[in-house]
Amino acid sequence: MIEPPKFKFYFLHPKFWLTWLGVFVLYSVSWLPYRLQLAMGRGLGLLFKKLMPRRVNIARTNLKLCFPDYSDEKIEALLTENMKNTGIAYFEIGMAWWWPNWRIKRKLHIHGEEHLRKAQEDGSGILLLLFHFLSLEVHARLHGFVEPAVGLYRPHNNAVMEFLQTRGRGRSNKYMIQRRDVKAMMNALTQGDIAGYLPDQDYGRRRVEFVKFFEVPDTSTTLGTMLFARNPNCKVLVSRCVRRDDGSGYDLYYEPPLENFPSGDDKADAERVNQLAEQAILKAPEQYLWVHRRFKTRPDPDMPSYYR
Repeated sequence: MIEPPKFKFYFLHPKFWLTWLGVFVLYSVSWLPYRLQLAMGRGLGLLFKKLMPRRVNIARTNLKLCFPDYSDEKIEALLTENMKNTGIAYFEIGMAWWWPNWRIKRKLHIHGEEHLRKAQEDGSGILLLLFHFLSLEVHARLHGFVEPAVGLYRPHNNAVMEFLQTRGRGRSNKYMIQRRDVKAMMNALTQGDIAGYLPDQDYGRRRVEFVKFFEVPDTSTTLGTMLFARNPNCKVLVSRCVRRDDGSGYDLYYEPPLENFPSGDDKADAERVNQLAEQAILKAPEQYLWVHRRFKTRPDPDMPSYYR
């Protein structure tokens, strides 16, 4: 378990002044009207598209790999919308970390909570599969109003951001666990907690299967999902959070528990997890984190990179 960090005078060192300036701007903007922040985010995203060519090219490559039937025009249109949503995600950090409960709860629209409650009736822990949508920070905050949860966590390299990020993400949830602390995650599930887990990034070639994701046949896919799902007191559900186009807030979905999972066949189960991610992404592809190098690890290290 990660203990919430306490403020240290060291955080006032000049090397953190630029960080504090960015935080001050983000905090100040977070008090502006929601729709204005969305508009500002779209503008920021278009600026990102001009100033961050490497990340834009990663996103473009991912979209072409996943949707090979799309025309270049359709790819570029989707890419532009995705970058707008990437800009919005920056301002959503401020909303998730600093908005008072009354303000952010007004944006919450819950669907399928009955699936979560039914799965908990016998005291089971819940492995909640989440995917890297751009509204992930808001997702974590909103889920805490349904029921506080436990989450895996990678510490930030910047000490000030680590302090703020840990406090922000803990606003409405229980506690966080170092992402490599398997024992603590298992204990949380055994005790009947809800534990969030994100299986849709490239974590290298250790403890993975290379299986299909969209149209890429050999995507590095973590086996961590199955490791945690084998806990005898665990049920597995998918949750996703999508921002509404009309600016009225966020739809938070809970799907029914997975049946026959894990099946004992790691490869088949990894493919199933990827299919669940695909189904979620296709409902709002413009809101997914395409700037991550999802296909950077090839089965053979000598194979050419998709991102050259």
